[in-house]
Amino acid sequence: MKINLSLTKAIFFLIFLQIFLNANSQLDFDSYFINKTMRIDYFHSGDSKSEWITIDKIYQYGIWAGNKNNLMDNFNNGKYFIKINDQQSGQLIFSSGFNSYFGEYQTSVDGDRGIKRTYHESAIIPYPKNKILFSIEKRDERNNLKEIFNTEIDPGSISIVKDKILDGSVEIYESLKNGDPYNKVDIAIIGEGYTREEENKFKADLAKFTNIFFIHEPYKFYKSRFNVYGVFKASEESGVDEPRANIFKNTLLNATFNSLGSERYLLTEDNKTLRDLAAHVPYDAIVIMVNHKKYGGGGIYNWMSTFTADNQWNEYLFLHEFGHSFAGLADEYYTSDVAYKDFFKSTIEPVEPNITALLDTGDVKWKNKLTPGIEIPTPWNKSGFDSTDYNWQAERRELNDKIALLKRNNASKEEIIKAEEESDIKDRTHAERIHKYLEENKYFNDVGVFEGAGYAQFGLYRPMIDCIMFTKAQKNFCKVCEDAIIKVIKFYTE
Repeated sequence: MKINLSLTKAIFFLIFLQIFLNANSQLDFDSYFINKTMRIDYFHSGDSKSEWITIDKIYQYGIWAGNKNNLMDNFNNGKYFIKINDQQSGQLIFSSGFNSYFGEYQTSVDGDRGIKRTYHESAIIPYPKNKILFSIEKRDERNNLKEIFNTEIDPGSISIVKDKILDGSVEIYESLKNGDPYNKVDIAIIGEGYTREEENKFKADLAKFTNIFFIHEPYKFYKSRFNVYGVFKASEESGVDEPRANIFKNTLLNATFNSLGSERYLLTEDNKTLRDLAAHVPYDAIVIMVNHKKYGGGGIYNWMSTFTADNQWNEYLFLHEFGHSFAGLADEYYTSDVAYKDFFKSTIEPVEPNITALLDTGDVKWKNKLTPGIEIPTPWNKSGFDSTDYNWQAERRELNDKIALLKRNNASKEEIIKAEEESDIKDRTHAERIHKYLEENKYFNDVGVFEGAGYAQFGLYRPMIDCIMFTKAQKNFCKVCEDAIIKVIKFYTE
């Protein structure tokens, strides 16, 4: 009997397509969820070679702020994935990729030394009607997702804490309101290190950075798709911890510089307080606005971002760190000191949309954006950039050490300010010089494959010579990063 292979393939494709469409047609929000939020808090513990997860508490509160139509994460981004299956039918009804503080700790020096630590994390999902199977998957060494934890959750359990999170001392400010949260990107900007006397400063900073956000593309074009809320609760003291300067403050979120051992890395480990505060508004993304002048920030995909409101690079910090947390963009720089060890490997294609290991020159990740006829990999004035920037990084470390020592030794305010101003001037001069140097490259406005990205001098590549994810003096996202951000905006709003 002679078989028509083309016909057979077509039949199998149609069968598969029908199964796919049937599965997705059943994912009606009202069939599986009520219009509430479930927050699953858990502890994530271990070191670089081991990890385990234990449930803390589960909460019900508010409305579901996410898109009721797009319940499945199709970005294939993040080191971890939350998956929710209906317990009775086995149907996958919700998924979301994310990175975590613990995941970063695993790549740190202490994690590699086998020092075990515990971090608090949260999974935010629409509130299910029936019992669910809650699972967490993690990427293995080949970036394939493997389940590391699962548990059954009964939404009717009396152990679930219901509508008990709101705090009467929290003030909410609507900085931008364009509509209901179901088809908007809802951003919660939470103040950290603002005292009661500084509430007006918080309001002014909120207005300032809301305006900055929508000056830049692609946010400017899609402004009507966003809501922005300010969440204020007074801290006892102004500022945040600076461990290297022996300065510690009693603040709302206990945020600190020197997170994971990196001087400028600014994060909080108090996830529970952060989530309790954010719960006062509908949110898809959390930004922590820190009342401080020192250069610092951080961004973890689908968790939160931080930035210092008074630093000379505050605009860059805000946009750069939000790029991490909102769209899962990778750092494209590689000359600066970081807390990680082998965060990306040049032998494995990263999942982040804006860097590549270029394992197949004929199938570049952003091939639809490439400038026609461009060389792959693409030459650029790399050696000159490397020598100039590595030299500056060494000088900057010395300047930062000097300032930390002055603070630690209780030097006069005038002496500290003078040292900080000297550092700021040199940093600004260097950044502008480097940006001008990059602009001289003939491929500056082209999309190619430029070596140097993801903390690696060699073996990892970025799409354009410069980008907000690469240098501080650049005002724009590259075309590939911009495209990735647009896709996430549409996921929440269409």
